[in-house]
Amino acid sequence: MPLYIDGSTDKSFPPPESAGEDGLLAVGGDLSTERLLNAYTKGIFPWYNKGMPILWWCPHERFVIIPGEIKISRSMKKFIKKTDMRVSFNADFAAVIHSCRIMRELDPGTWITDDMEAAYNALHKAGYASSCEVWLGGELAGGLYGVCIGRCFFGESMFSKAENASKLALISLAQRLEALGFEFIDCQFHTPHLESMGGRYISYKEYMQMMERGLNTNAF
Repeated sequence: MPLYIDGSTDKSFPPPESAGEDGLLAVGGDLSTERLLNAYTKGIFPWYNKGMPILWWCPHERFVIIPGEIKISRSMKKFIKKTDMRVSFNADFAAVIHSCRIMRELDPGTWITDDMEAAYNALHKAGYASSCEVWLGGELAGGLYGVCIGRCFFGESMFSKAENASKLALISLAQRLEALGFEFIDCQFHTPHLESMGGRYISYKEYMQMMERGLNTNAF
């Protein structure tokens, strides 16, 4: 059974190993910057639907992309050579997270609520959340955002308004993180798309070993 936590000054979590088989660890709490940072450094993240209490997850197996293992298909390599799309980092975090939300507004499984959007904008202002933007003709065509602590990147969401825009964002992010010596991109949950781009499972133990190595400096 997940443990209920309240929104008091105590921002701690139950032991991650007590998470259920589905990864659900705790219910409740708040989305303060302090609690979110405490969560991510233990491999815990919030994910819940609108109208529900905050659900905190810590899967026993972790689905990650090692930056140097990003897979770029032949067709995508050709696309990158020819495209007029331009990539930037942290140029408009607020627009990226809002676009991710808008693109999922009609999805009953969306998790980017008003509170989530505000919380991650606050994390960005505090220096702990980053975005990658893809521009086409001066317009935001795609992008992604996530939490960035030390040399660990915890992916949250991506969107695409133009063909291959989100793929270009992920590839560009991975290449940048590889150059900066990042340990991993945490994908949180498996999808066939992310697997095709190099995502793979690792154990929680290996994940935390990589986390320990990566938490020394904020390099993004």
